[in-house]
Amino acid sequence: MKPVRGFSLIELMVVVAIAAILASIAVPAYRDYVMRGKLAEAYTVLASQRVKMEQFYQDLRTYDGACNPGTVAPQPTGKYFTYVCAINDQTYTLTATGVASEGVPDFAFTIDQSNNRATTGVHAGWTVPSPNNCWTRSKDGKC
Repeated sequence: MKPVRGFSLIELMVVVAIAAILASIAVPAYRDYVMRGKLAEAYTVLASQRVKMEQFYQDLRTYDGACNPGTVAPQPTGKYFTYVCAINDQTYTLTATGVASEGVPDFAFTIDQSNNRATTGVHAGWTVPSPNNCWTRSKDGKC
């Protein structure tokens, strides 16, 4: 009589259960990791645009006209965020708002001429930093 080879149904079910438990832990952590990677676009674009705004101001001594095409500080664009420039003569506020269809819904970050940074919106389950003087980088509101 030949010995039986292979796995029993019980052994197979134990392996499937272990894989399911590992997946239930890994998938949410991976989603958060991917979302944090997408947030980096906003941090980079806002910081870069701030430098361009200051270059514009040094040339003209006003922020009026910045964010227009053809200037040293044209309106920024991105894949995961939309950007808005709110400009007054001597002040501005740049805002990045997450694009929901790209996986960063509800996120909003701002920066102004004094380099004041704020997180004005976060996705459900994330915490707004306290005090709100930075851009959140993790679910617990740390900057």
